[in-house]
Amino acid sequence: MNRTQLFTAVALALATAAQAQEPAQDPMTGAEFGAYVTGRTLMFGTGAEPYGGEDYLPGNRVRWSFLDGRCLEGRWYAAAPNICFVYSDDPTPICWTFFEGADGLTALLEGDPDQVLYETGEAEAPLFCLGPDVGV
Repeated sequence: MNRTQLFTAVALALATAAQAQEPAQDPMTGAEFGAYVTGRTLMFGTGAEPYGGEDYLPGNRVRWSFLDGRCLEGRWYAAAPNICFVYSDDPTPICWTFFEGADGLTALLEGDPDQVLYETGEAEAPLFCLGPDVGV
């Protein structure tokens, strides 16, 4: 294989990989998101690194963890085109635009297009959450 063929093959492979990570054209609606996530524990990553996991409970309730044993209770709601989350530690909504693709969900943080999370899998059990900190 000469340099031109090698360069063409690498460029084609990179373009294919980039297309595989591009989100679908239309963001998920609240109903679509709820149908996809409710009753599941999904894991998310930044592409190269694990980021966290979330239990999606009935009634739009959630439990988030950065996988360190600490969990935050919260809820989600639709605010088209976003899905917004409010957690027990801060009343400020965190809004993401979710897209469903062949490899699962892709989430883009509102106001920060460089912050992208990818669904990396589904846990077989709910998140492991330690109890509250106890002082001595």
